[in-house]
Amino acid sequence: MKKIPPLIVFVLVLSTVTVAQKQQITIEEIYGNQFGTERLEALRSMNNGKHYTVLNREDRNVSAIDKYDYKTQQKIETIVSSSDAAAIPVFSSYSFSADESQILLATEVEAIFRRSRLGVYYIYDTASKAVVKIADYKIQEPTLSPNGKHVAYVYDNNMYVMDIAANTTKKITSDGLKNKIINGVTDWVYEEEFAFVRAFAWNSDGTKIAFLRFDETEVPEFSMDIYGTALYQRQNVFKYPKAGEANAIVSLHMYDVAGNNTTSINLGKPYYIPRIKWMNDANTLSVQTLNRHQDRLQLHAVNATSHAVSLLLEDTDKAYVDVTDNLTFLDDDSFIWTSEKDGYNHIYLYGKEGALKRQITKGNWDVTNYYGYDKRKKKVYYQSVENGSINRDVYSIGVNGKGKKRLTQETGRNTAAFSTNFTYFINTFSSATTPPKYTLHQASSGKKVKDIKDNTALLEKLKGYQMSPKEFSTISINGNDLNMWMLKPQNFDASKKYPLFMFQYSGPGSQMVSNSWNSANDYWHQMLASEGYVVVCVDGRGTGLKGRDFKKVTQKELGKYEVEDQIAAAKKLSELPFIDENRTGIWGWSYGGFMSTNCILKGNDVFEMAIAVAPVTSWRFYDTVYTERYMQTPQENASGYDENSPFNYPELLKGKYLLVHGTGDDNVHVQNSMRMIEALVQANKDFEMAVYPDKAHSIFGGNTRVHLFHKMTKFIKENL
Repeated sequence: MKKIPPLIVFVLVLSTVTVAQKQQITIEEIYGNQFGTERLEALRSMNNGKHYTVLNREDRNVSAIDKYDYKTQQKIETIVSSSDAAAIPVFSSYSFSADESQILLATEVEAIFRRSRLGVYYIYDTASKAVVKIADYKIQEPTLSPNGKHVAYVYDNNMYVMDIAANTTKKITSDGLKNKIINGVTDWVYEEEFAFVRAFAWNSDGTKIAFLRFDETEVPEFSMDIYGTALYQRQNVFKYPKAGEANAIVSLHMYDVAGNNTTSINLGKPYYIPRIKWMNDANTLSVQTLNRHQDRLQLHAVNATSHAVSLLLEDTDKAYVDVTDNLTFLDDDSFIWTSEKDGYNHIYLYGKEGALKRQITKGNWDVTNYYGYDKRKKKVYYQSVENGSINRDVYSIGVNGKGKKRLTQETGRNTAAFSTNFTYFINTFSSATTPPKYTLHQASSGKKVKDIKDNTALLEKLKGYQMSPKEFSTISINGNDLNMWMLKPQNFDASKKYPLFMFQYSGPGSQMVSNSWNSANDYWHQMLASEGYVVVCVDGRGTGLKGRDFKKVTQKELGKYEVEDQIAAAKKLSELPFIDENRTGIWGWSYGGFMSTNCILKGNDVFEMAIAVAPVTSWRFYDTVYTERYMQTPQENASGYDENSPFNYPELLKGKYLLVHGTGDDNVHVQNSMRMIEALVQANKDFEMAVYPDKAHSIFGGNTRVHLFHKMTKFIKENL
């Protein structure tokens, strides 16, 4: 076989003592968060760019918003604390008004779905110290107007506006009804796949609100039994559009605060409206629309007075166009935008009327995050993989496309949180050998100003445990050099044979091979390595950060090329002299479970064992927005759906297979596993399964993770 050339190899030098003297990592320690990292609490930069605020919780009974100085990292003052006034309960999140004179405080928060929340909210006036409770009931997405006079929110699918000074509230929609009409917040599929909940926005002077309305009447309902502890289970019924089924009809509306009237905006019946954002001009709203195939994204300008709509730009792709938040309006309402139209994700500048001025970044690498625009220095700040696709760095570049500067120096994953005026940024850095550390830097030069926090205590702790180096390399598969990492057993002996256990996710645009610090599952992989397994992860075709064509090659064929790559990688790795070719396993979660199931079926001469956690088993069962983005509809692409759906060929199973699912999974429904089980039963195939009552897609809560990973470990030891 061809030698697998090393790309980067990192060695964790954790201790000079022998392996026999070190502890083995346990599942209880991993999922009891004994190896968790210290983090810098989420901060909000203040308008002056010199200070930031952090929500601190000294104990469960007290919460406070503390103000810090960027340069000194010293606490300046406590702006508000729940211990200061009896009228303020303990709060779990906060947001400022535009001028920072008011603070919105969230209490009694409860989750609805992944991102949506209900809560009781208060408004705190920083000058008068007055506290106003918005409503006696739980509401969604309260948002202060930029002029500080009003707060808009959603309750029971209707929108309301409260006059703060008068302490009066107007109901501005009245047709909201569960599982039929939603105003101002998104439906399930928008929340999950377009990644936002608040579907309304104030203009810059607080005189108008643009909002979306969802008519879910024709969307099919999905129901889940909730078992709980009651005598009878109950049903959770909600609208869930599966691939090829009807989506909510979405429309745009404009509310005028002074006139107390609402106008419908004619956008020409768009299929999706994934983003709305006001320009600096208080009279102009930007609206993004998508067709059902998601291969044509249009950016429109809406005049808030005449309600006229004009097209600013259109971005098209043979596969699909990604929806992002990378839109910034400059003072004159020219705007910055990102696109993959040259084959890689890059930053572009457009004029106010939508004419392209220039491409700001260029190269055979992807921009992975856009941080913003400094209008004083006319610089754009971004993150990219210019230093290798497994690494990320922070850069600045002139809006004219000149003067690019790398602002981070250490090789690994770097992310930045910039001050409001782009004077400073806090860099979060980690690598395979360095847990997260936080440092303050000058935005202009990248020069480090101050160390803030690191995780040296964790590194010291890990010296007492059996840890293997994560070795990064590339492997040549099907004409591509695929990124890979490998963990070898402690006291590795190249003359011995070891079982191979592969991990992957493989979903479109994803990345599992990254030069960054451990996740919880990485510690589990370390535990398996200490038990004598070689653990490997390969990012095949369809994964991200290697350009448009590499990512989108799986279009209309999810589960074809990705499975071919994992099977081919397993075969090639089995040729290594230290791998036992008769002991090869694979596992994954969600998309990764879909993949591991397909691999043990289509690669039944390669894999002896597979574990699938919360897998999709047919894309016909998954939601419209995600699935049709990559597959179009089942009506248009039946073969693409069915030829890679594992329950259509259960007779191929030869090895050992463990199937795991939570019955409360609102994302990948347990229906997927039930159909797989039935197919295996009818094919008379033996398998193992584990069902976790009422557990969501994360299969988490109480002792659940510990139980799950003990079960998976036992299955591996018995069958690999």
